[in-house]
Amino acid sequence: MQNPPSLPPKPVAKVWRPELTRLPEYTLWRRLVRAALWVAAQVLVKARTRLAVSGLENFPKRGPGLIVFNHLGDADIVVILSQLRTLSVDPLGASDVRDDYRWVGALGDRYGTIWLHRGQPDRRALACALESLRRGRFVVIAPEGRQSLNRGLESGLEGAAFLAFKSEAPVIPIALTGTETARFDEDTKHRRRTPVSMSVGKPFRLEKTGERRADLKAGTDQIMRALARLLPPEYQGMYRR
Repeated sequence: MQNPPSLPPKPVAKVWRPELTRLPEYTLWRRLVRAALWVAAQVLVKARTRLAVSGLENFPKRGPGLIVFNHLGDADIVVILSQLRTLSVDPLGASDVRDDYRWVGALGDRYGTIWLHRGQPDRRALACALESLRRGRFVVIAPEGRQSLNRGLESGLEGAAFLAFKSEAPVIPIALTGTETARFDEDTKHRRRTPVSMSVGKPFRLEKTGERRADLKAGTDQIMRALARLLPPEYQGMYRR
């Protein structure tokens, strides 16, 4: 499924820096950093949002698991991580965003983000994500490949389906509303807390037929429609029922 002609192409990393991409090791220092950032995220979310969470009981008690979410704004990952009761979560993050915003890079490096070069097959990042899943961790990926330009779901890329098939890990859909960056900025100006919702769907596994290309296409569609089912119509975008 392609984006409508009115939307620009998906972003492509301009600089290839494979040395940035590595599997985060769970050293004592990293565990302490993650615990501190988890507390900070909870405080920030409580201070800046009026968050309504549903379906958290669907989140598995242990990994592995591939977390997919609809990408609306900068606050997405903060909201998600603040509500999960595990520190064994490795996000995939865009390397170009790391380069463009130093504070994102600094926090991401300390947390242990797997940096992904967008717009081309990043085998190193995929290998790191697969190893993370093999070790029983959770991996977070935005299957759209960027923040939505109109808040509705855009076409899904095949990276999430590839990881799900290759690892055989369950897919955990998490749908967000209200986390659009422009909305947060406007509410901040008026000192308002932003209404935000987070819905966790039931984990599922992708069905494999043996035809790789067809499986990736069908698996991507299955992932995106699982997210759409958790979202109100105005956020379903290309996958509106």
